[in-house]
Amino acid sequence: MSTFVMDTVNVMNRELRPVWREPMSVVFAMIQPLVFLGLFAPLLPQMADGSALQWFVPGIVAMTALMGASFTGSNLMEEMQSGSHERQLVSPLGRPALLVGRALKEVVPMLMQVAIIVAVVTPFSFDLHLGGVLLAALVLSVFSIGVGALSFALALASRGEDWMFWTVQQTLLFPALLTAGVLLPMEGAPRWLEVVSMLNPMTYVVDAVRALFAGTYPADVVLQGVAGAAVVAALGLWVGVRAMRRSS
Repeated sequence: MSTFVMDTVNVMNRELRPVWREPMSVVFAMIQPLVFLGLFAPLLPQMADGSALQWFVPGIVAMTALMGASFTGSNLMEEMQSGSHERQLVSPLGRPALLVGRALKEVVPMLMQVAIIVAVVTPFSFDLHLGGVLLAALVLSVFSIGVGALSFALALASRGEDWMFWTVQQTLLFPALLTAGVLLPMEGAPRWLEVVSMLNPMTYVVDAVRALFAGTYPADVVLQGVAGAAVVAALGLWVGVRAMRRSS
């Protein structure tokens, strides 16, 4: 096994220890998505081809993946302020592994949150298609890795300045959610919003997750979703590794 792989696994295990010690932290992070489900779902009109939950739940799942991964840079900010990050930089661990291991860790909380959401909505008017949900979770895992890596890169670029990290994160987060059609469909939107939506990789991820959650497997939609997630992952890891190499 290569040194990079071993270092990455060690970093990922280190980052997962707080999750295993305090699994309730994952549940607490679910409060906002569950509130959205409780408040928005009853207001949705009945869909012609099934329950409104079939359309809404996949969007909430994608939103949870984006929000959870985009917040993770704050953990690195705390390490930078405490001096823990600097000690890791002078350790034998390779710098790319420090970033990749952290990014891979984001998959585990995301999968736990997807399982919680599906468990909550299945007793209601939501049809569970397990195969589609598992494939959608795989697409979201790739997406979360990229978003997590971008969040860590933002933390490194902020150089310990909390206000800078949160300003940029919040400024980008909600436009990405809204233009991806997570809460409201983009059909009938002004032309400029449609263009922004088409340029947003998350749009294709959300469309693919919705199709898979519905138990359908349209090749073009799924492939576009996989491509969107892969683009975010590749961009995030490239930017993140470069930022980690330059970190001091």
